[in-house]
Amino acid sequence: MTYSSASQVVRQILEGPVTRPALLRWRRQQFLSAAGFGSYFGLFENFAQARDWLPVSSEFDSAALAAEYVEVRAKKVFAYDYPVMWWLQRAFGEGAASVLDIGGSVGVHFHAYGRYLRMPPGLSWRVVEVPAIAAIGRDMAAQAGAAALSFASDLEQALREGDEIWIAAGSLQYFEDARPGDLLRRSRARPRHLLLNKLPLYDGEDYVTAQNIGSGCFAPAHVYNRRRFVDEVEGQGYVLRDQWQVLERSLYLPGFPERCVPSFSGLCFSAF
Repeated sequence: MTYSSASQVVRQILEGPVTRPALLRWRRQQFLSAAGFGSYFGLFENFAQARDWLPVSSEFDSAALAAEYVEVRAKKVFAYDYPVMWWLQRAFGEGAASVLDIGGSVGVHFHAYGRYLRMPPGLSWRVVEVPAIAAIGRDMAAQAGAAALSFASDLEQALREGDEIWIAAGSLQYFEDARPGDLLRRSRARPRHLLLNKLPLYDGEDYVTAQNIGSGCFAPAHVYNRRRFVDEVEGQGYVLRDQWQVLERSLYLPGFPERCVPSFSGLCFSAF
């Protein structure tokens, strides 16, 4: 028996009817502590229900959460970045020169990808972020002389600007009302390219869970049915050009093995 299969057997035993209540009590306690950083817990109908259950926190609007992005993620790329970079360079080669980076933190993609990609003349790269993170991103951009990089905190206003490329890398699931089909319907001018990465997609029903995001902060998160997610975008006049696994991300939901996501996903769509 391999280590993977052995761990699955152990998990099935722990998720059984006899031990499940004790498992959930322990997992809940761990989730709400510093040791639960990055973990998920709870099955909810919507964000409001999740927030009622969670401790009160600022969610992502906390400067304490920016440290890793400033010190690490703005300075290097990871395996899951390469498909996005490949399609982004191709979009630039086809004449696109404006990017809306939804939930792009302190501008990590602009800074990290810029080490490897040829950015087009006249590039406009706008990041939509919560105020605390956007403020740090503006300071970084000013120090780096990155005139092409700007920040906003109003997603609805950003959708009306008509950018040619949308990037959302590990962010859409944390927006309460940001299913891609809805975003496209609310956009004044639709993008030509959608680069969506680190998404929790699986074959079961949509649901909401909660994540410990560190520094005493917690946030609700969507988990999406893969087919419904893709159909919504294709129904808005886009074609799925590429998809990839993000093996570095997974979602284990204690007590609900059928709701777990073994690996996250990346998707590239282009307009017809």
